[in-house]
Amino acid sequence: MGKTILTILGVILAVWLVVTVIGAIFSMLKMFFFIGLVAVAVVLAVTAVSKMSKSR
Repeated sequence: MGKTILTILGVILAVWLVVTVIGAIFSMLKMFFFIGLVAVAVVLAVTAVSKMSKSR
């Protein structure tokens, strides 16, 4: 009986660990995506300002 309970607890712990790791990976990818969007916006703004100052 004890072995069965420990096996069930082990399976529950393994599933919880997998779900936690998947959540952490998704949140990391989301953070990298938003950092990338900010970087693209900064590059576009700098490029636009640079082209405007050259044309004057």
